[in-house]
Amino acid sequence: MSTPDVDSRIDELESKLAFQEDTINQLNTVIAEQDASIRLLQRQMALLAEKFKSVQGSQIASESEETPPPHY
Repeated sequence: MSTPDVDSRIDELESKLAFQEDTINQLNTVIAEQDASIRLLQRQMALLAEKFKSVQGSQIASESEETPPPHY
């Protein structure tokens, strides 16, 4: 192999490596953002579940508190 061929192959490999490093950094940023979003959604779902449980019990009256149906 002649030196110009080796130099051009090295340049090509360096270019590909730089592109791959940039892509990895971009993907890492996206993954970190998605992780933060998922954690926030999980906290919100937990809060909604707690709120639903507390509201669910208070919305239903006991049988003694219920008025009889109109046909009685």
